[in-house]
Amino acid sequence: MNFTLTEEHLAVQEAAREFAQKELLPGVIERDEEQRFPKEQIGQMGELGFMGMMVDPKYSGGGMDTKSYILAMEEISKIDASASVCMSVNNSLVCWGIEQYGTEEQKEKYLSRLATGEIIGAFCLSEPEAGSDATSQKTTAIDQGDHYLLNGTKNWITNGNSASLYIIIAQTDPEKGYKGINALLVDRESEGFVVGKKENKMGIRASDTHSLMFTDIKVPKANRIGENGFGFKFAMSVLNGGRIGIAAQALGIASGALEFALQYAQERKAFGKALTQHQGIQFKLADMATQIEAARLLCLQAADLKDQGLPYSKQSAMAKLFASQVAMDVTTEAVQIHGGYGYVKEYHVERLMRDAKITQIYEGTSEIQRIVISRELIQ
Repeated sequence: MNFTLTEEHLAVQEAAREFAQKELLPGVIERDEEQRFPKEQIGQMGELGFMGMMVDPKYSGGGMDTKSYILAMEEISKIDASASVCMSVNNSLVCWGIEQYGTEEQKEKYLSRLATGEIIGAFCLSEPEAGSDATSQKTTAIDQGDHYLLNGTKNWITNGNSASLYIIIAQTDPEKGYKGINALLVDRESEGFVVGKKENKMGIRASDTHSLMFTDIKVPKANRIGENGFGFKFAMSVLNGGRIGIAAQALGIASGALEFALQYAQERKAFGKALTQHQGIQFKLADMATQIEAARLLCLQAADLKDQGLPYSKQSAMAKLFASQVAMDVTTEAVQIHGGYGYVKEYHVERLMRDAKITQIYEGTSEIQRIVISRELIQ
């Protein structure tokens, strides 16, 4: 395995870091407190190419590899996980899913606009009674000949009120179980589409998370992704790649917390010397840095396998499982290093600690990741 980043990788990393520090850091605390979606910043991310990094240039994408995406996700997530989850969903679940499995007509209609950030996409799988058990879809898409009639509710949808395009996972033939599920492209303007309440969340509070309701929406057959009954396989496939993005988000939250903690420890004095001169703090910083580096290597390994077209399901699950735990551990220690200051908002680490928790839950809980890993080992 080649551990050396190319000049292109380093350029992407630097561009993402510069944007995060200059455009995302100012106001990030206020956006968190006000639960205000970073609309202007997301628009800038689209202009810079961060919303369609792996999309083919013929569809206005960056044509970059997954490693570039990982590097950018880490830098954005160091500062604003609410912005990075929007970036992750648009890149990993929506753009990649359409480019990989969509028709040429679907690609031409949607991909360029998604890749440039002109519009934002959302991926709608979770329901009130279908979280980890994604086979239990209650949302229905009944075959009406030339179209489907869509009815149901989706929960916890990232970009719920900001998206213009939604990928809806719905059951068409209940007797076939998961083989009767379809993935449908639904425009926000569709008659019968209602955006529900915004969730008041513990973390990623500026992220736009809503429930969605569908009542007798007519979805043309041309908006189905893949063959009839392909929806569940589609969802599992895009989530494999999505886990790499969330692993990178967790990595960024952790590495951002370490940067804040190290800066504080170098400036803060206790008992007549800087905190970094106390062995207890030194050991904390050493453990944090080691955990982060291990998580980074797992993320890059999963990305490398994906880029080579090799199986990466186990590695993406490992990366997400480990990186999300590292995010929790490192942010907790960062708050501890800050002491009382770590418990107040102006020092950022309490927000990163709150943001870290969701990385153990969405796009497959840590328990689901262990199921994925163990199945790969046992088969």
